[in-house]
Amino acid sequence: MKGRVLITGASGFLGKGLAGALAKANWPVRAAARDPSAIPAKGGVERVVMPDLAHRADWSGLLDGVTHVVHLAGTAHAPGVLPNALYTRINAEAAGELANAARGKVERLVFMSSVRAQAGLLADRPLTENDVAVPTDAYGRAKLKGEQLVAQSGVPFTVLRPTAVYGRGVKGNIAALATLAKTPMPLPFAGLDNRRSLLALDNLVSATALVLEAKEAAGETFLVADAEPISVADLVAAMREGLGRPPHLVKVPLGAVRRLMKSFGKEADWERISGSFVVHAAKLMGIGWRPEVKTRDGIVRMMRAENGTAG
Repeated sequence: MKGRVLITGASGFLGKGLAGALAKANWPVRAAARDPSAIPAKGGVERVVMPDLAHRADWSGLLDGVTHVVHLAGTAHAPGVLPNALYTRINAEAAGELANAARGKVERLVFMSSVRAQAGLLADRPLTENDVAVPTDAYGRAKLKGEQLVAQSGVPFTVLRPTAVYGRGVKGNIAALATLAKTPMPLPFAGLDNRRSLLALDNLVSATALVLEAKEAAGETFLVADAEPISVADLVAAMREGLGRPPHLVKVPLGAVRRLMKSFGKEADWERISGSFVVHAAKLMGIGWRPEVKTRDGIVRMMRAENGTAG
């Protein structure tokens, strides 16, 4: 039996998958969320109430008897929705407070940051941990500040910077693209050969499980991504394959698609779709991580599961 692990934000997309996987791997799990009833009931998972991160909280009760922590809780990237100060409060200051409370009590705290703490929407060359972190929005800056506060606390820690995560129940940009893929209409993505790194939820779970215990992960920051990037054309084709449909992609001048997206106020979405963003996770692989799920296979399986045809 392993030590007890506290997972904050355990009712979210990442938290549900991680809590179940760690419990299956014989970790006693204390899964914390604002609404514990939203956490699936599983053997080995203790569901508890988590404090509101918008205010300073007492973490002592949640940390009692805990040997490891995975801090997932935070507010997701939502441009224009929250004031910058609230991003900083929830994603940075609360993480620092938890780390300070855990100092001297836990063997390892894993802070789930984001690749957005390192870069914006586009990258003109593959990213590694050696690149200077230059976040471009309030969310990324808050995550980077959270990393710094955790490191300054003195708690034994590891930081993970995942790229966009996909899997059943995903939200955000990947969900929006999946919605497009579900339509019968042809999509103008055949000419999009740019490549972007994604991350299967199962691969992120295995990375987290590794760094919870690996001595080589102590005090380190790791980018996390599937082994190979994928083009947007191949991504949409994989989505439609998972739905049992042909790709039905057409080639349209990219300038025309850009103007169309801009006319609908979706210029940022176009940047995400049309630009390159490749992440190399060689550092994490160097300590033994193996991303078993290949992006194309994972996307096909995700769509089959969403469509109720998973085997």
